[in-house]
Amino acid sequence: MYAALVHALGQPPRYESVPEPVPAAGEVVVEVLAAALYPLVRSFASGGHYTGGDALPLIPGFDGVGRTQDGELVYIPGLEPPHGTMAERVAVPAAALMPVPAGLDPVAVAAAMNPASSAWIALRERGRLRQGESVLVLGATGNAGRAAIRLALDQGAGAVVAAGRDPEALRAATELGAHRTVRLAGSDEEIAAAFGAAAADVDVVLDYLWDRPAELALDGILRHRADLSRTLRWVQVGSAAGPDMTVPSAWLRKADVSVCGSGLGSISGARRDAALRELLARLPDVVPTTETVAVPMADVETAWDAPMPSGARLVFVPAGGDEPASGAREAVGDRETVETV
Repeated sequence: MYAALVHALGQPPRYESVPEPVPAAGEVVVEVLAAALYPLVRSFASGGHYTGGDALPLIPGFDGVGRTQDGELVYIPGLEPPHGTMAERVAVPAAALMPVPAGLDPVAVAAAMNPASSAWIALRERGRLRQGESVLVLGATGNAGRAAIRLALDQGAGAVVAAGRDPEALRAATELGAHRTVRLAGSDEEIAAAFGAAAADVDVVLDYLWDRPAELALDGILRHRADLSRTLRWVQVGSAAGPDMTVPSAWLRKADVSVCGSGLGSISGARRDAALRELLARLPDVVPTTETVAVPMADVETAWDAPMPSGARLVFVPAGGDEPASGAREAVGDRETVETV
């Protein structure tokens, strides 16, 4: 069979012949129909992810959609190097496979699950959003941020504030249901004041940016918050703006601020599994907002670093198999933003 194979960390994989997977006890072989490329996958392939390693060669791909030998359409969650989903077939623990609801497109599911799951787990497991509470999505203009808006509203958020740089993407966030927006433009003082005006009394922050934007958001919120004893639950999900943030100690003493992270190590495997199954069940009602670019796996080496339309997600499909999904794009264009997942 064929697979994408990384021989040097940080270099694009090559499409090569590899041995067929040999299932261990409790595993089954699944035919892969779609596997998405996103920052987590790139991080594993470069050896830079905090849970990854440097074993080579490796097959990239963290998750995907496949078909069992019985013909069942399934979601494949959480494969880590060196055995990823960017292969014609993979061996997966049978108990880990999750049925995909009828009528969903495998390419659309593969594209949507990572950004949607980052938002879903952050909201449900880490932020513990309750009915009627308000949410600030810091970094709302990427795939994960847009999913966070939809899922927060789906889970009963009373108000959603969307923050990001791109004015057109912020208008799209409003169309998705965001009640207020904050544009990350102008002086630091202007940005902090904008957060104070739009998000001073939010209950949960989903932070896909970190670094200076997060500092300005927290400063603006605390300076204008009506009741500083009202708990602010800050969930750190991504660091698109940078890896470090300065938090003056006084900020944590003068207000009830609870900071936690949401990532692969932040909840147990059992809780993650349950959350993903819940999300899959919700997908038919929460229309994915991720634009897909379906590319044959045979083109992985050239497509890996190719420019992409802003907000689009590259999904690899069998080299000689399914046509791109309805609405999927077959060409790449200009990359305008970095996806925050």
